[in-house]
Amino acid sequence: MSRRAHRRDEAAKPADEPQPEGQGPEIRLVELIDGGLVEAVMVAVADAQGRLKGKVFDAGVLRGRLARGLVSSEVCGYLLGTDLGMTPADGGVWSWASGFGDVDLAWELGRARVLPWLPGTALVWARPVQAEGRPHALSPVTVLEEQMMRLAGAGLVPMVGLETEFVLVEGSERDAERSGWRPRPATVGNLDYGLDVPAGAAAVLRELRRVLAEAGMPVEALKLEGAPGQVEVTFPYGPVERACEQHLLFKHAARVVAERHGMSALFMAAPFTGTGSGLHLHLSLHRMHDDGGDGAVFAPDGEGELLSETGRQAVAGLLNVLPAVGPMWAPTVNSYRRLARDHGFAPTRATWGWDNRSCAVRVVGHGGGRHLEVRVPGADANPYLAVAAALAGVRHGIEGGLVPPAPARGDSYQEAKAWRLPRDLASAVKEFETDQAVAELFGVQLVAHLASLARLELDHHAPLVSAAEVARGFAQS
Repeated sequence: MSRRAHRRDEAAKPADEPQPEGQGPEIRLVELIDGGLVEAVMVAVADAQGRLKGKVFDAGVLRGRLARGLVSSEVCGYLLGTDLGMTPADGGVWSWASGFGDVDLAWELGRARVLPWLPGTALVWARPVQAEGRPHALSPVTVLEEQMMRLAGAGLVPMVGLETEFVLVEGSERDAERSGWRPRPATVGNLDYGLDVPAGAAAVLRELRRVLAEAGMPVEALKLEGAPGQVEVTFPYGPVERACEQHLLFKHAARVVAERHGMSALFMAAPFTGTGSGLHLHLSLHRMHDDGGDGAVFAPDGEGELLSETGRQAVAGLLNVLPAVGPMWAPTVNSYRRLARDHGFAPTRATWGWDNRSCAVRVVGHGGGRHLEVRVPGADANPYLAVAAALAGVRHGIEGGLVPPAPARGDSYQEAKAWRLPRDLASAVKEFETDQAVAELFGVQLVAHLASLARLELDHHAPLVSAAEVARGFAQS
């Protein structure tokens, strides 16, 4: 199914929610170059860790290539097969054993956009492809599209709004290194919902909001959070793939703008002890009718119900699948620091409930806007993989006609019978590799691939001694 078919002309939306915004001023690349609007073109892919990677081309030279019909390029395939630190693997699809071969990229020339935070620069998305131009099976974009196609086969179209947190700190990466990796947050204390934003942070957020709006990606809301330096940004509700693309662009813009103001934007799940930053997925399903109408699937069937029967099945699937696919929504060792304690506003158990922030799945919205807030992913999650994991859970519940447990009321951290989310990456990988439902939902090739990336991350951390270990054992060992 084509990319356009996935989106069903991007028409689906909850009945009582606004039209999706931020569709982006995307035009043909040739028009941007011929109009003299850009001097450099970034050709970007989403890597395995959910970052923008690629090459920067001179616009003039590239225009000549386009005139000759040369519209593709290659990158080393390990962009799809490495850990957070870009560690070359010893074995696997892209490794020393395989010779680190290239992956071909198919450019999406009709979807170029100017990046206001980088003057004179445009971006073009590229798709990793295999033989005969088929989407590469291990690309995060393809993983997401596979889950969307499975839902489309049942006449269902997902929509999502991403809500992410990050932390602003003073200084650059070099400054943080000189401090022994103890950067200072840009704000002090709990300023949750505070409107008296300190001047330095306010300047960063004001410019960030402006450049995102100019890029056709206006934020829906922006607020300070409960931890020092922490910011929450919510984007308008809309098509799934577009939301993931915009999240990668947002992270890129945040880093550039913060650096311009002498700060850094951190998208770690737990940048400091006691600070947890999440990437919450506001998810709904819609059944497209022959007349083009949109049927919101999660809307309650009757008075007093939280969700429709299909919605309850979706919740049951999420509660079954999410604990088993940790590497897809918590890919690093640091990811699990966020999940290590109760009452930290990050879930620790697979629970659900109405407007309950202690749950893994929070039911919110009214009427046709009823939807699920999936609260398990951290800020370091690859949005394509995190959303794919959620959609697979939804599909698993609907296809199996699963029934969820009773919704949690009050403090769901105390729900001792609920499935505990993985406490660390090693446990998560073990569950991921051995769960039969996960293999059926994603295929053994992808499971093995993502597990190997998680092991690279574990191998990196295994010999390291932290300051906390030294402090604990210095005089007591």
